[in-house]
Amino acid sequence: MKIQDYLKQRKVICDGAFGTYFAERYMAGALPEGYNAVRPEWVRQIHKEYLEAGAVLLRTNTFAANRASLGCDADGLRENLRAAWENVRQAAEECGRVPGEDCFLAGDIGPIPGSIGRPEEEVYEEYRLIGRTLAEAGADILIFETFHDMSDILPVIRDLKKERELFVVVQFCVNQHGYSNAGISARRLLADAARSGAVDAAGFNCGVGPGHLYRILSGMDLPGHIFLTALPNAGYPKYIEKRRVFSNDEGYFADKMAEIGNLNVAFLGGCCGTTPAFIRKMCGAVDMSAVKKGSAPEEIHVRERAGREKGFWQGRAGRERGFWQGRPECGKLIAVELSPPPGADDGKIMEAAFSLKKKKIDVVTFPDSPSGRTRADSILTAMKVRYETGLCVMPHICCRDKNAIAIRSQLLGAYVNGIRNVLVVTGDPVPTLMRQDVRSVFNFDSVGLMKMIRELNREQFAEEPMVFGGALNPGRANLEVEIGRVEKKMAQGASFFLSQPVFTEKTARRLEEVKERTGARILCGVMPLVSLRNALFIKNEMAGIEVEEETVACFKPDMTREEGEMAGVDIAGKVMEMTAGFADGYYFSIPFNRVYLLDKILQG
Repeated sequence: MKIQDYLKQRKVICDGAFGTYFAERYMAGALPEGYNAVRPEWVRQIHKEYLEAGAVLLRTNTFAANRASLGCDADGLRENLRAAWENVRQAAEECGRVPGEDCFLAGDIGPIPGSIGRPEEEVYEEYRLIGRTLAEAGADILIFETFHDMSDILPVIRDLKKERELFVVVQFCVNQHGYSNAGISARRLLADAARSGAVDAAGFNCGVGPGHLYRILSGMDLPGHIFLTALPNAGYPKYIEKRRVFSNDEGYFADKMAEIGNLNVAFLGGCCGTTPAFIRKMCGAVDMSAVKKGSAPEEIHVRERAGREKGFWQGRAGRERGFWQGRPECGKLIAVELSPPPGADDGKIMEAAFSLKKKKIDVVTFPDSPSGRTRADSILTAMKVRYETGLCVMPHICCRDKNAIAIRSQLLGAYVNGIRNVLVVTGDPVPTLMRQDVRSVFNFDSVGLMKMIRELNREQFAEEPMVFGGALNPGRANLEVEIGRVEKKMAQGASFFLSQPVFTEKTARRLEEVKERTGARILCGVMPLVSLRNALFIKNEMAGIEVEEETVACFKPDMTREEGEMAGVDIAGKVMEMTAGFADGYYFSIPFNRVYLLDKILQG
């Protein structure tokens, strides 16, 4: 019997949390997946206890079975996955159960740690290796769980389903307010899974307790043409003597799961803290009658269109306030970067800002602690400049220093203070000498942050969406990779790009190729170098910026300040000439905030 046929008769009760129960029963602090081959009897015993408690679906002990967590190579990973499948199969056999008749076995796949920053091809290949190995071992059900979105796994799911018939479940992790760490709402996550055409069941696990999950599910229009899942935590943990301890109130959990089951949820089970006792209690409380499947994907599209007409979701609406609006189509856009101060003295940046007020510029941008060195907050600096000068401002927001909760909070704060334009960047790494004391966060990269803003535009900023763009590096060794990144950012809603400074004809032509192949709105980076020391620093210490010896030779050690600045103005003018045919505008990053040079550059 296929699980789809079983679901026509009754709901599916899943097992509980393998990891936390393993820690309670055998070895706290150990990685359970590491024992699939070392102590298979332990693993089988836990599976059997969940079966005996009433679970119909068992997940393999493979949530963290990946090369990073296990510290193994591809062959070692395959061996672990096969051992895990054999353990769950034998556990069912020892309990007298027959998979496909009175129980179901599923291959469990969790997020691969450290995937942000890794080449996408590597991440894809590892997920495919895990999924394919489990399927070859015998799994016809795969459960991808505790994900923040489907960006890494959807291509894998589609390819795996082309190879063999699989029932695929995707479960997301959201907080008490119904948002994932990628900033995507529970409603949107389910809608994306439903529309994908590759997911058979979707829902939520981990992150929240049953009460919050019921509130999230009951407060939204659930897609009816895919099966829904709900596997919340037992509650919220307390830390006692450095140990994570969950609530043992099985009765409360069972009552809430019964309420969730009444929302047409097909798969019910538990995540962190849910022992066999929780599953047993839940089995006695839940109405096991089959769920009714309803709305087709087309009906969901109709509902969303109706929502847009009512103003609930406008996406990239006509009321957005891009910094280029009102600019003649034939005119070049001008963006000028002002570096926030490294200390509390804002005198120089405010002086520069007031001088820019007299010039014909479109937007002033503010880097977010570039090179991983502390400067005044980019958003707060932008707000001060906006309030005191009236200039259109655009802070940069990077992913290095804050987790998803803090970045989302930051975006909300920026929005309520009138910020409508932001530049989204992944962020420079922390300098090597600081890494013993300072840690990068990188919950996601710039594309992930753009997804968060896109979701905020749908859910919170629909009346006047936030406009965002991305960085562009034409000097990247592999231009195809950079073009692919630009296309992905545009797919998330990026409406403009600021490029790294251009100094060479070669870099200009590469930038032109990006423009031709993507159609992106590009502001070419222009940096008027001001001295030999400045030129050498940019050439030797700024990754991704190509400066030729010919450019450095324009500066002499004995130049006066004025002579150095005029050499830089001349170089900037040449860059503007070589990019005039395709650039939509120019992004001026002037060393030391010497914005008075702008008049000389533009007049030249």
